[in-house]
Amino acid sequence: MNLIKKLSNKHFFVFNLVFLGALFGFCAAFVTISCAKGGKAQAQEGIATPLPQDALSVAESLQTAFRSISDRVLPTVVELKTVSIRRQQVPNFNGIPWDFFFGTPNDGEGREFRSQGLGSGIIVRKVNGAGSKPSVFYVLTNYHVVGDANEISVALNNGTEYPAELVGKDERKDLAMVSFECEEDLPLAVLGDSDTVHVGDWAIAIGNPLGFMSSMTMGIVSAVGRTGGPAGNINDFIQTDTSINQGNSGGALVNIRGEVIGINTWIASSTGGGSMGLGFAIPINNAKRSIDEFISKGEISYGWLGVSLTDPDKDVLQAMSLTGKRGAMATQIFLGSPAEKGGIQPGDFITGLNGKEVRGMNHLTLMVGDLRPGERADFSIIRDGTERNLQVRIEARNNEVAAENSKLWPGVYVIPITDAIRTSIKLDSKIEGLYVGQVIAKSPASIVGLQRQDIITGVNGEKVNDLVSFYKVMREKAGKEIWFNIQRGESTLETPKFKR
Repeated sequence: MNLIKKLSNKHFFVFNLVFLGALFGFCAAFVTISCAKGGKAQAQEGIATPLPQDALSVAESLQTAFRSISDRVLPTVVELKTVSIRRQQVPNFNGIPWDFFFGTPNDGEGREFRSQGLGSGIIVRKVNGAGSKPSVFYVLTNYHVVGDANEISVALNNGTEYPAELVGKDERKDLAMVSFECEEDLPLAVLGDSDTVHVGDWAIAIGNPLGFMSSMTMGIVSAVGRTGGPAGNINDFIQTDTSINQGNSGGALVNIRGEVIGINTWIASSTGGGSMGLGFAIPINNAKRSIDEFISKGEISYGWLGVSLTDPDKDVLQAMSLTGKRGAMATQIFLGSPAEKGGIQPGDFITGLNGKEVRGMNHLTLMVGDLRPGERADFSIIRDGTERNLQVRIEARNNEVAAENSKLWPGVYVIPITDAIRTSIKLDSKIEGLYVGQVIAKSPASIVGLQRQDIITGVNGEKVNDLVSFYKVMREKAGKEIWFNIQRGESTLETPKFKR
């Protein structure tokens, strides 16, 4: 009994210890939770640090501006869905026809392949329908979005879709226009003035990147007057860090007022097409005249000057005393062209057109292209170090004539001889002249037998040592016929004469 009593007392003692431990733990947890709740309540009841009212007002005003832009511009930007159809001829496999394996094509002309595309466009014009007919809306976009499409549809901001048709296209400017009929009273985009755009301005892109309709992104204008777009595009682009992706093409780049200042066209990317903050838009001023011409004629007409232009490098600029000058050099003249009739000659450095500075070859090409056929244009040039003004009557561009090399005078590109050139062709240091960098096929220079890497030492019997003397002799001695004195390897030659 005593043993049992002792064991019972021992168990009771252990039980009491466990009970007291549990009670102590519970109390500790309760105190912890209570403290935590008290701390949370205290934090919730604390007073937040007030934001500076002036800074908050500025931020809210900017937010209101962006909301207003979205309300104003989003309904004017549409999604363009395209289908391009191509056919592939039915091949034979060792005399066994394709349809033996894959069945007969649907029309006997080959198998049909359909590819889908997405892009954006801007509603820029409306023509009211007569009577009960719906209105016709015109959408400006890129050539590369709809240029080869067989089927086109327009999706509005609210998701409604309409069939559309191609009105006109121009690959040179990468512009196109489509139209669709709609009974709704749709808003039109407000076109701004891209000539007033400056680096650092707000830039907002609106379009359908990767198929995400009615997306709006924001950044700034990074640069203006950029050249070198894809596929020989002649525009001088607005560069922006605004996020632009595939599907944004043809969409709007707008300013802080909600005015369209550009048409988003391409991006530079090293990530397979992803945005890297290098987006480029066609300035809207480059497209304003195109809108009217697409609607009235279905195509864009270009002014034609009739010169072949280059951007001289620093060696050429230095050789012709043009260091620090901006412009484009006329190295070749089309015989019978507006340029020749107006007095522009090979070697003239064109610095201005109608009072506007020429920034380079592409810029001048764009400026001349925007001139109307029949218009008289004032050109500022530098010739033999002297500034001159010439007036030229612009003609309509004829692509066939512009590609006719036989009329390109003289048809050779020459550059000063440098030490590197002398070393590469092992030219004697005593020989002076000009290095032939390129001879244009079928041109007068080609016909008389000039070749690349020839050294021209004379023109029509007159010695030429540099670019200044070369072009001066060309103007004064080569009016109706031309021949060259050349050094070819170790041989001294005289070419036959070419008579105009």
